[in-house]
Amino acid sequence: MIELIVPNEHAGLRLDRYLALAFPQFSRSRLQNLIRTGDVRLQGKAARTRETVHPGDVVRLTVPPLEEIDAQAEEIPLEILFEDEDLLVLNKPAGLVVHPGAGNQTHTLVNALLHHCTNLSGIGGKQRPGIVHRLDKETSGCLVVAKNDAAHQHLARQFAEREVKKNYLALVSGVPKRPRGTIEAPIGRHPVQRKKMAVHPTRGRIAKTDYRVLQSGGGVSLLECAIHSGRTHQIRVHLHHIGHPVVGDSLYGRKVAAPRQMLHAWKLGFTHPRTGQRHFLEAPIPEDFRRLQESAFR
Repeated sequence: MIELIVPNEHAGLRLDRYLALAFPQFSRSRLQNLIRTGDVRLQGKAARTRETVHPGDVVRLTVPPLEEIDAQAEEIPLEILFEDEDLLVLNKPAGLVVHPGAGNQTHTLVNALLHHCTNLSGIGGKQRPGIVHRLDKETSGCLVVAKNDAAHQHLARQFAEREVKKNYLALVSGVPKRPRGTIEAPIGRHPVQRKKMAVHPTRGRIAKTDYRVLQSGGGVSLLECAIHSGRTHQIRVHLHHIGHPVVGDSLYGRKVAAPRQMLHAWKLGFTHPRTGQRHFLEAPIPEDFRRLQESAFR
């Protein structure tokens, strides 16, 4: 069972929306189904989807049993940064979708993991075995995968309670006015373009990103970004918001001569579920990122 205390910033949210923020490894429909089946309790009572949560409320989610996996194993090379009996951390390549979904039933990270591992956690459901968190298709870098349900539960709590350290590298257009700064701007679904997120001063949810400029030149800058929340497309939306979109990000920026959006999940820090040891992993910078960086700062 996973237990969380509702923080002040999530006051007034519908229960299913709060759970979607707290447990990004679950799809919204799966969470709603868990509510309907009685696997979610609010203040000790069976919950309803449309209930609202209040600061200090106790939410308990009973870990669902392992589901039969639909995805097929595929021999896709993986760059493993760390692995033991409980979890693995890999350097996800750009262009690899994390889990099967509409239009991507094969050639995903899940397909590769099923070939690499003999066991994966089942908390995420049959389409997302082992998946604790996600990266966009075109974002490369550190991603942790749970091999059993106990590890998944422990890691999910760390993500939900913001105990995981996440640092990214981003090549952006232009040069920020300040060498370092903090972007605190609420993020929500774009009111018109439903595939996009946007800064919403009133309807968005709290989001915070720290950045510092590592290098500038040739009309671009290399930033290190640390995120303190886990909103969809957070870094991309925040950098676009301050006028420095990620190079190659066709959704939030403009088309430029780049092979993809230049965003890399550089460093990941978390506490090991079994040993309690703090781990810090770093994913090497991909070749396409490095080449563009070198040409810009030549």
